[in-house]
Amino acid sequence: MSRAKVADWSDVERKLTDRVTVLVGDDNGAYPSGNSVVIRGDGESALIDPSITVVERGGANRRIDAVLTSHSHEDHMAGNGLFSDARVHVHIDDLPGVRSLEGLNGVYGLNPDIWAEFEPTVLEQFSYEPRPDAIGFSDGHVFDLGGVTVEAVHLPGHTRGHSGFRISGGVFFCSDIDLTGFGPYYGDAWSDLDQFEASLAKIRDEQADVYVTFHHKGVIEGRDDFVQRVDAFTEVIHRRHREMLTFLSEPHTIEEMVAHRFVYRPGVEMTIADSVEQRTAVLHVARMLSRDEATEVSPGRFQAC
Repeated sequence: MSRAKVADWSDVERKLTDRVTVLVGDDNGAYPSGNSVVIRGDGESALIDPSITVVERGGANRRIDAVLTSHSHEDHMAGNGLFSDARVHVHIDDLPGVRSLEGLNGVYGLNPDIWAEFEPTVLEQFSYEPRPDAIGFSDGHVFDLGGVTVEAVHLPGHTRGHSGFRISGGVFFCSDIDLTGFGPYYGDAWSDLDQFEASLAKIRDEQADVYVTFHHKGVIEGRDDFVQRVDAFTEVIHRRHREMLTFLSEPHTIEEMVAHRFVYRPGVEMTIADSVEQRTAVLHVARMLSRDEATEVSPGRFQAC
């Protein structure tokens, strides 16, 4: 039996259409929380990415039949166990991270020591519960809830299966293309820089009246504002690349790049910070080598050309 109740969200919910409501997370959806979306159909109701705030409140603003998971990261799956009677759907490429804890760390690619430190956070702060019954979808799959549809739009790069959702009535859920000043996150084993850039180009062409990000920005009204934010978000990738090239004006190792910090501010203490910095640096250095922007001057030491 589901543990979820119908909770009162009247103080923070934001109604976008007569079918779509944003359940605004703590601190406007800043990590570790996020902005979840409820879609009310005539036949069923769906919830996109139940956040830790949804868990803390004990449920959504209505009974939920289906949970749509944009991708397998801890903050987007916090309520998957709470809605135990609801079906859980995720892109087929991200099924392992929803179905088991081992699969989730496969997405992250954390070494055993870091995973041992991070795992309790996943279980306790984010209430992670495996959903071995999760159902995979593919790009373009349409969920017909009755009177409203939700179409899955594959936007890989953040993870292999990262997806947005196109909701009839002019709403698009961007998930972790969150358009923050922090910029794109591609620091996991299942992240891909080229795919992320292709997804940014794809989402830039998305036509909607309202765009919803899981973190921070929340609701963005109007395409012009959205496009400007996508462009600024994309520019963070280019800025990081330029900064890394400047750093490599003298030979450095990946470990030295990690210590320098190109993603997080120096001094930021997070369990996964070094792992994220390493994966990010590896992806950018690989791009430099492929473009003849840098060379490996000695084993494990790289310098800009």
